[in-house]
Amino acid sequence: MEEGKLTEARAAIGEADREMARLFVRRMEAVREIAAYKRERGLPILDAAQEERVVRRNLEYIESEELRDLYVRFLRDTMRISREYQRRLTEGCRVAYSGVEGAFAHIAVRRIFPDAVPVSCLDFQSAYESVERGECDFCVLPVENSYAGEVGQVTDLMFTGSLHVTGMYSLPVEHCLLGLPDCDPAEIRRVVSHPQALSQCAEYLRRRGLETEQASNTARAAQTVQQRGDPATAAIASRETAGLYGLKILAEKINESDLNATRFAVFSRAENREIPARAAGFLLLFTVNHMAGALAGAVRVIGQHGFNMRVLRSRPMKNLAWQYYFYAEIEGDDRSGEGRQMLRELEQHCNILKTAGRFGPEIDLKDGTVQPI
Repeated sequence: MEEGKLTEARAAIGEADREMARLFVRRMEAVREIAAYKRERGLPILDAAQEERVVRRNLEYIESEELRDLYVRFLRDTMRISREYQRRLTEGCRVAYSGVEGAFAHIAVRRIFPDAVPVSCLDFQSAYESVERGECDFCVLPVENSYAGEVGQVTDLMFTGSLHVTGMYSLPVEHCLLGLPDCDPAEIRRVVSHPQALSQCAEYLRRRGLETEQASNTARAAQTVQQRGDPATAAIASRETAGLYGLKILAEKINESDLNATRFAVFSRAENREIPARAAGFLLLFTVNHMAGALAGAVRVIGQHGFNMRVLRSRPMKNLAWQYYFYAEIEGDDRSGEGRQMLRELEQHCNILKTAGRFGPEIDLKDGTVQPI
């Protein structure tokens, strides 16, 4: 290459670098806005599906096959830097959960928000109200277990409270039997845990003839075993909890079902309005008029507008004897034309009608990763 050509090429690179610097600043300013939106609504920094869409969308501008692979690597590095910047901006956000360190809710918080400050609360209501008061940015609460069913207290908070659900996450549950470091597994006579954990491991406990004792959550059960120092008492809790409380794992995966998982919801003061329609789901809480066929009429309206109910459950109302409200998880976007028309028609059948949250695809928290299901 002639020296003049080299000079021209370097000048072109310099011009491109200056333009890229300006575009980089512009991009990171937009990233700052996205970070603020995610923090306000309790959304995770990593959105793997969106990143893949960005990669595929921009490949059309690269005609050279040789350059396509290099561009994908360049773009992925750029998105990694953007995530790091978002984490820096969102560090220090406070996430409430029910229980103590090592509880499954604590594990969910650490996996959804690895850079946040987990805040332990005594119960579901305390965690929920800490967000309503502004003491925490959001809370992570269980809504359903695949083996034991719904968590009614949390559903009631959705019905009566002011927060919005902005995301749904599934955490696989693997229960372990934990004892003191020097205990003899054959000498275990009593097992402490949360009632749902005891239920999920009932067959294991029955076969061994073990007594049971209830605790407010699995981590507190482990804490109880540690504090009592009784070698005949064990706890049912997670593998992570064993290390936190200096206990020994006596048996692993003692829950009856390999499909055992708990669904957690993220609650925020701000509503999530940016979910793509094709990936959207929303929560609808409602009461129906006290007349024959009212519930059937409401369900018919939802179906007539093309919406599929994944879940429909009833819950007793606390302030009215023998009166019930309904919890529905519905696929689709309630803000679409069909969605708005559906809600208008539902008002003819319902006394109370509340959209309690919107969320994208459910996220699997298996093995510490965050991946769409």
